[in-house]
Amino acid sequence: MQQVAYEQACDSFFDRARSRLTLDVPAGLFDPTVAVVRGDLDLDPAMWERAGVAATRPAAVLVGIVDRPQPTVLLTLRTGELASHPGQIAFPGGKIDPHDATPLDAARREADEEIGLAAELIDPIGYLDLYFTFSGFRILPMVARVAPDHQLVPNSREVAEAFEVPLAFLMDEKNHQRRSREFRGVTREYYAMPYGERYIWGVTAGILRNLHERVCR
Repeated sequence: MQQVAYEQACDSFFDRARSRLTLDVPAGLFDPTVAVVRGDLDLDPAMWERAGVAATRPAAVLVGIVDRPQPTVLLTLRTGELASHPGQIAFPGGKIDPHDATPLDAARREADEEIGLAAELIDPIGYLDLYFTFSGFRILPMVARVAPDHQLVPNSREVAEAFEVPLAFLMDEKNHQRRSREFRGVTREYYAMPYGERYIWGVTAGILRNLHERVCR
């Protein structure tokens, strides 16, 4: 049943992703004058100005699709001690450092540092849309095929756990909930995709929604 659900939600995922995504880096990643297009404002574009925030810090994350008979998405649970987004579910990734030649290199480096995922196990497919966050980041998500025989070693200072969620579940629009909460005096709407005890929401859910729209529609 799960395989049937996957085929209905996103048939031939890797082939479709390669035909729809590219490795072209959008100019807006490093240019803060480029207007906001996608991100935390998706469900309420006017809120961006009302909240009085700006996204200026380039970052990259790895949207790793593990190539299993029933593909999964590789996610992490951030430790509760981190200053930014403690205890939340996230993709491996972080800010782009000056020595990173490309956003792909940054995503690979962060995946190695955070969960011990070797670069040779990551087969890049293409970038999703640039994603702007209310925490100030311009995130470029890299979709990649991840070899299933990886041996992960989470960095205990940053990652409490690395785990996988079925791609079929995350790409099924019926599992994309819309919720809201107060942020800086205004009500923010966001996506959430609860899976069992895993509460996937905010930036992570927003990027998964973009993956659904770009590849599985």
